[in-house]
Amino acid sequence: MLLEGVFAAVTTPFDSDERLYLRKIEANIAHYSRSLLAGMLILGSNGEAPMLDDGESRLVLRTAAEAAAPEKVLIAGVGRESVKATVELAEAAAELRYDAVLVRPPSYFKGQMTPAAMLHYFRSVADRSPLPVLLYNVPVFVPCEIPVEIVAELAHHPNIAGIKDSSGDVERLGATVEATQAAPRRSVPVTQVFEAVTARMRLPRTEAEGGFVPVGELGGGVVLTAAAPAATAKTRSKEVGFQVLSGSGGAMLASLEAGASGVLLGFAAFAPQACQEVYLAWKDHDTVLAREKQERIVQANRRIVGELGVPGVKYACDFNGYYGGRARAPLLALTAGEKAEVESLLAGIRS
Repeated sequence: MLLEGVFAAVTTPFDSDERLYLRKIEANIAHYSRSLLAGMLILGSNGEAPMLDDGESRLVLRTAAEAAAPEKVLIAGVGRESVKATVELAEAAAELRYDAVLVRPPSYFKGQMTPAAMLHYFRSVADRSPLPVLLYNVPVFVPCEIPVEIVAELAHHPNIAGIKDSSGDVERLGATVEATQAAPRRSVPVTQVFEAVTARMRLPRTEAEGGFVPVGELGGGVVLTAAAPAATAKTRSKEVGFQVLSGSGGAMLASLEAGASGVLLGFAAFAPQACQEVYLAWKDHDTVLAREKQERIVQANRRIVGELGVPGVKYACDFNGYYGGRARAPLLALTAGEKAEVESLLAGIRS
């Protein structure tokens, strides 16, 4: 699977009673599908994955998959504390035609999470996962950082495609890129313009046109469907190595310059266009414009994503035309002052 460009780490909408708001999940995913995003991460940190039980997790994955356009790469967050539970959710994601899974390190038994245990966990998951695995290094939430040396070793596993590094440490990200240069290269299918070919793009036309009656049946709302893919989409191949994605919006440009193939950002959940502008300027080798676009989002990213967290991201979604709503308790809603601050920070960053 090709992992290049800008990916959004999307939120999980809840209603006023903190139940899954399935119609809003559909609406958000349909909205993202009309953007230039390369894809979406469902049930990452911004998706409040630890707040959902297994049944809810599967329902969110299903709802998002059925609403997504076929050309958008879908990544499912499936990290659990055991190999068994992680693999079971990865299998559910595969049945729903996701393209890859994101797996964090277990952390409850932190004292026993030695390098050998971490290697065993990720290898065991990758051995049994029906989908390519992306490692997830997110030390701000999971107190077990994946050492670069472990990443370099795991990069040789045939079913581990890359890593999302949300440490915000560009030096570490560059070291990861360098340490994984020797990993085997893989031939992956791409479109004629070298964009990713997804599992849903490969569906037979009859299956793709069969549509779905997901949340509309459950909630009586309007069902949103993506257009069916062409019957005979032409593809070509591209050689890729171990792919490194940055999870830091404030270090987006520096990460790309350090060798990241793309970015997977909470900031893109409410301002995908602003993130895309940084990426496209970098792709065009317009350094001055890329730096200008990066600087434009640094302060907003630091405050909204880094400090206010999920409630801040969700309010920013509300402000910028997506549905955010409330976070699940014990996360607190923003104060009136914090909401005004978000609005001020995003006044020039509408998306």
